[in-house]
Amino acid sequence: MTEAPKKKVVRVEASEPARTSTRGTAAPGGAEAPAGPVWTPTPEAKAKANRLRLISWAAWIVAIAVEAFAIFWVLKQVPVNMVLLIILIVVTGILSVGGSLCWKQANRLDPASEADKVRFFVQNQLGAIVAVVAFLPLIILIFMDKNMSGKQKALAGGIGIVVLIISGLFGTTFESPSQEQYAQETNIVQELTGKDEVFWVKGGSVFHVCEQVPDVNKESKDGQIYQGTVAAAHEAGKDRLTKRWQSEATQYCGYTQEQVDAVEKSVAGEAPIGTKIPASEGPSTDAPATDAPAPTEPATEEPATTPAS
Repeated sequence: MTEAPKKKVVRVEASEPARTSTRGTAAPGGAEAPAGPVWTPTPEAKAKANRLRLISWAAWIVAIAVEAFAIFWVLKQVPVNMVLLIILIVVTGILSVGGSLCWKQANRLDPASEADKVRFFVQNQLGAIVAVVAFLPLIILIFMDKNMSGKQKALAGGIGIVVLIISGLFGTTFESPSQEQYAQETNIVQELTGKDEVFWVKGGSVFHVCEQVPDVNKESKDGQIYQGTVAAAHEAGKDRLTKRWQSEATQYCGYTQEQVDAVEKSVAGEAPIGTKIPASEGPSTDAPATDAPAPTEPATEEPATTPAS
């Protein structure tokens, strides 16, 4: 097997570990959630999330105010100032997208619980909801305006629809983070390795249980592997623990199938969390080596064709 390129490992420090409950660690959407949060961010992460949410609300309020100005003043003019109208549409889109990006990052730092389905949906999709509120009334009124010609309506309305779609996509969360997900991932990693420590690369969308896996050793722009807690990985923009952690653990990280099975049973609730698993002090030293590559998980890491800079 070809030796993986050696990359620099950079540790992403956390001020203090997030608090994770040992209850309610079944897969998201599975067992009934326990009373109280199953995962709690650090005070520092909570404060940062609150600041980001304030920035989001400020940007969204200004966006809606710009929309109101366009509706109640610009569209009332005869003739309508098309340049000003288009500028206001674009500005509204920029503010909407900026607010959504801050809101998504806040949700990575301080996710909602799946126990409250309505709040969970609204908190994760609020950016898309605001985009609709900020654009749909304006677009409808543009097409209904009697002071604009057909060409003007088509131009302004078309630009409004395009900006609405872009803003809606930026505001939509396709991998909604949750307290239950963070708790489950943290428990998996801690039960397997004995510590809250995972690995990822800058351009990837998932994180891994050890630095030896091929996905984190592919050539990347900065030539670095990042090491930190599950919470730090999510803060860095990673969506989840790789779905192939079991095969990676046995093929590349030195753990046995017996250890992996014990972790799965523990996290699924078939054994108490914290139950001593075989060789829990670390990877097995006699785990069979294999040259067979793990199945590839599509579109999770940076392509290996980009040379390290």
